[in-house]
Amino acid sequence: MDKLAFEGVITSVQPRIRLTRSFDEATHSYLGYAIVLEGTIGEEEREFSIGVGKAAHEKHRFRIGDQISGFCRPVLDERKEPVEFYKVSGIKKLAESSREHGDPPPWHGICPELETYRERGHRRLAARTYSSKCRTCMWGCRMPVEIIIDNWNPRSKVKYRMETFCYGPLSCKLYKAGPKRQVEGRAGMIYVEEDWVDEMQVAHRGPDE
Repeated sequence: MDKLAFEGVITSVQPRIRLTRSFDEATHSYLGYAIVLEGTIGEEEREFSIGVGKAAHEKHRFRIGDQISGFCRPVLDERKEPVEFYKVSGIKKLAESSREHGDPPPWHGICPELETYRERGHRRLAARTYSSKCRTCMWGCRMPVEIIIDNWNPRSKVKYRMETFCYGPLSCKLYKAGPKRQVEGRAGMIYVEEDWVDEMQVAHRGPDE
């Protein structure tokens, strides 16, 4: 498939992370960064999202308000990606951001390295709160989740969904956890991810970290 040309102004930059669940176990794959733009993709003018790798972000240090262009392909499996397009090449930064951002939250700085997200840990974030308040925050994350129903036969039955998380300061006034998440297991068993899981993930951080 030929790549599509794109050009637009960045409206959001967040980590691009995939989550794999197997009952009470969870592992993360750190893919890069998810960028949302307002502009043109192919012959369409609209909002769209692209996935870039760690190296591209280190080079260009993407932030809200930057104008960029390049080429990309539609993702092959939408269940495994938080973005519409990936395999980005030929990125050019056409203009640096000149936007003035107010006091956080949300946080609109340059996203840190992926290792920083791993070190900080996350808390579950209500999907409605993410959609209404956190889509542009560098500490928000919308993850594609692969659920392995039977860990004795991992490929026999797999389900997919999206979950939203917050890596931001524990004192954020916008934060809402939302309902506890449930994970299907073998023979109809259900694992409920209790609040202590989130608390353990971020126990090493102070309220404003």
